Amino acid sequence: MPYLTRPVLAAGTLCRTVQPTLATGDGLSLRPWREEDAPAVFDAFQDPVMRQWHLRAADSVDEVRGWIAEWQRGWAGERNAQWAVVDAAGGRLLGRVALREIVLADGVAEVAYWTVAAARRQGVAARAATALARWALDEVGFHRLELSHAVANVASCRVAERAGFAAEGIKRGALLHADGWHDMHLHARLRGDGDRARPGGQ
Repeated sequence: MPYLTRPVLAAGTLCRTVQPTLATGDGLSLRPWREEDAPAVFDAFQDPVMRQWHLRAADSVDEVRGWIAEWQRGWAGERNAQWAVVDAAGGRLLGRVALREIVLADGVAEVAYWTVAAARRQGVAARAATALARWALDEVGFHRLELSHAVANVASCRVAERAGFAAEGIKRGALLHADGWHDMHLHARLRGDGDRARPGGQ
């Protein structure tokens, strides 16, 4: 039975090229992960805020090296694409930004991010998410990027808004955290929305 529509993005759209390094234009760089990032990622996950809003805990640097190996393989599989967010001048790790749950045929993906404790309240997450969204929508040709966060995570909501992701609604009891089920706030940014991004953010 034939489909009545054509794929938004063809298989191979990502993996036929090398994962790019993306610049925010204001001092940040989004680059592929490296094995030597493992100690800094391990340190980031010792932060209580990370433990509050994320589903994984890091027990050792070796465990994190395994995560990074997964993140590096994700580009070839075209289901997840992960970047380290670093200070462009010095290379210091400031956070992570990603496209998850990629469905090329539908042209959709989910944006996710975190920042290390020392980099918060400097606009790092918003600037990184904005740069990633512009690349995915305007250069690659994705149609829709979604972003969701726990309703109680007010800081993450500010990041979504400042990165140009319009609020769309609440998914009730949608994600299980260590402290129970959380309602999730859904945001999205479409190709053609224009540049809604605002300065500032986490």
